[in-house]
Amino acid sequence: MGKLAVYKYVAAMFLVAQVVVSVFTVVALFGGDVNPVTSPARAMLVYVLPLLILANLLLLVYWLVRRRWLYALLPVVTVACCIPYIGTIYQFHFLDEKESNAQSGIKVASYNVAMFNREMSGFMAQDILAEMRRQQVDVLCVQEYNEFSGDKNNSDSYKEYFPHIVKGRDDMVIFSRYPITAHKTMLFEDTNNSAMWADIDVKGNELRVFNVHLQTTGINRTLHQADKLVKQNHSISTNRLLSAIYGNYMMGMMFRAEQAIQVANERNNSRLPVVLCGDFNDVPYSFVYNTMLGSMVDGFKECGAGWMHTFRGRKAVRIDYIFHDETLKGLSYYTSDLTYSDHYPVFMKIAF
Repeated sequence: MGKLAVYKYVAAMFLVAQVVVSVFTVVALFGGDVNPVTSPARAMLVYVLPLLILANLLLLVYWLVRRRWLYALLPVVTVACCIPYIGTIYQFHFLDEKESNAQSGIKVASYNVAMFNREMSGFMAQDILAEMRRQQVDVLCVQEYNEFSGDKNNSDSYKEYFPHIVKGRDDMVIFSRYPITAHKTMLFEDTNNSAMWADIDVKGNELRVFNVHLQTTGINRTLHQADKLVKQNHSISTNRLLSAIYGNYMMGMMFRAEQAIQVANERNNSRLPVVLCGDFNDVPYSFVYNTMLGSMVDGFKECGAGWMHTFRGRKAVRIDYIFHDETLKGLSYYTSDLTYSDHYPVFMKIAF
């Protein structure tokens, strides 16, 4: 009798866990619909969606092992609701490079180059340029750009391949092989981050290309500061560190939300078809992602393949994007394994 009671108790606890996980997963799917300024807790659930999906899959295995077919429907339905989200980070498409290259279009790239790691010889800047040549990029949007590598002017060396260049605030630049007819720099209050756009005439077809760099998460900076304090023999408790990370992340999330609204308003006023790309410093389905996307098309969901992550290292997440208006058509979307930055470059070929 005692074993039966324990068995029923454990089964009940698993069922409660399943209900809680399913509810949190569904709520997280809509977390990007609320502004983190007004509802930070709900907005933050988006960031743990992968863990919630994994929890549902583990519970599904448990129900299948126990042959509780009715209970197994709960994680199955929950994960099925997550399919659109999963599509923002993984696609089952097969990328046919030959077919894509055979079609006419414009190749756009976005790359956070991390100041070329402040390398002095100019090698990194030139090797990145060589990669853009190899990929036959027509428009290159760069974030965290550095004008000089030692005594070499990077913009001058890029002009041979990209004859048209416009610069935004400090570290923002758009390179183009086609004429740029107009441009604008967008400044964000209380931060060094910014955005810009350029109108580009592609053989009579005009489009407006946005280059965006939103507020950072602040996690790396917090960890770096903590590491410096430790090296100076200061003790830092885990609670203090976690509190600092949470506070900085929340602040960055709120900054990004306001910046995304500003960019979306500017995009909505465009008279031309828009291509919007850059380093958003935020994940799919977040408020920033949803706001920036609006009625546009996520290029990766349209014509990407495999697993998409654009941040190198331990945080293998997707934070760099290329979106486009519905009047345009995506032909290919992929990254390149360049190791000169903590980001991967993102490439997309777009047809008019």
